[in-house]
Amino acid sequence: MQVTFLGTSSGVPTRGRNVSSVALRLPQRSELWLFDCGEGTQHQFLRCDLRLSQLRRVFITHMHGDHVFGLPGLLASLGLGGTSNGVDLYGPDPLDAYLQGVLRTSSTRIGYPLAVHRVREAAEQNTVVFEDDDLIVTAAPLNHRVPAYAYRAEQKPRAGRFDIDKARELQIPPGPVYAALKRGESVTLDDGRTIDGRTLCGPEQPGVSVVYCTDTVFCEAAVQLAKGADLLIHESTFSHAEAEMAFKRQHSTSTMAAQTAAEAGVKQLALTHLSPRYAPGNAVTADDLVAEARAIFPNTFLAKDFLNVDVNPSS
Repeated sequence: MQVTFLGTSSGVPTRGRNVSSVALRLPQRSELWLFDCGEGTQHQFLRCDLRLSQLRRVFITHMHGDHVFGLPGLLASLGLGGTSNGVDLYGPDPLDAYLQGVLRTSSTRIGYPLAVHRVREAAEQNTVVFEDDDLIVTAAPLNHRVPAYAYRAEQKPRAGRFDIDKARELQIPPGPVYAALKRGESVTLDDGRTIDGRTLCGPEQPGVSVVYCTDTVFCEAAVQLAKGADLLIHESTFSHAEAEMAFKRQHSTSTMAAQTAAEAGVKQLALTHLSPRYAPGNAVTADDLVAEARAIFPNTFLAKDFLNVDVNPSS
């Protein structure tokens, strides 16, 4: 997977940071997923190499404007392009009414299939939000002023490395049968032998897992959702010194994000959703928030608009 940060500011955009949006690129299927869609997200697409025509799914954490105001415009532009085969949206209960209201009152027609899925039940009951042959998405409820959800996108384990030398020793003829064996299937050959593909493959290879967690004050549900993830993208709206304000506004500090990462045992932590008060030149800057987080969880980095991160599976 490849993660591209399209917006990393909280509340309002700044000169250097747009409001929340993260793209997840799935190169193996030429598909793009989006997590949140703050105002101006479609403009961010124009400033990077992502292709809006590849957008297939959008996951919304909550209904605050800095996370959803860009969605109607983006969907409308996608329709005008005439290249979409359909988009599925996932989010809080009011998402459908909000979107339908904007599209109706602006006389906007969407010329492709558009489906909205509520995630509340799946998040509360720890069931699946989305699943196909390769990927699975789950969610968890967060602690915020309105209903909010974190998402975990994970590749399913892949078959281990195929031992082609062993296959040749067994005189298995090359061709389509190799593909089936590589998938771990059992295959009956022309000579009557049945070969179990699992005996020709090494241990399963873990898939990549990415967790997107915003907006919330520290909560145990986020820790459980992020267990062992390769990358945790977590809001860091405030510095540790502003903890009282963070609790009041139901947001996280840098140290809360780091605590979540440490307790969940993730591989990397990306800090995002920073308050504009930490702009360069101010008394406290984003670099200070990173330093606070690294004191608890060393493998922390700062998310910036248009930063691309290749996420590799754990060994």
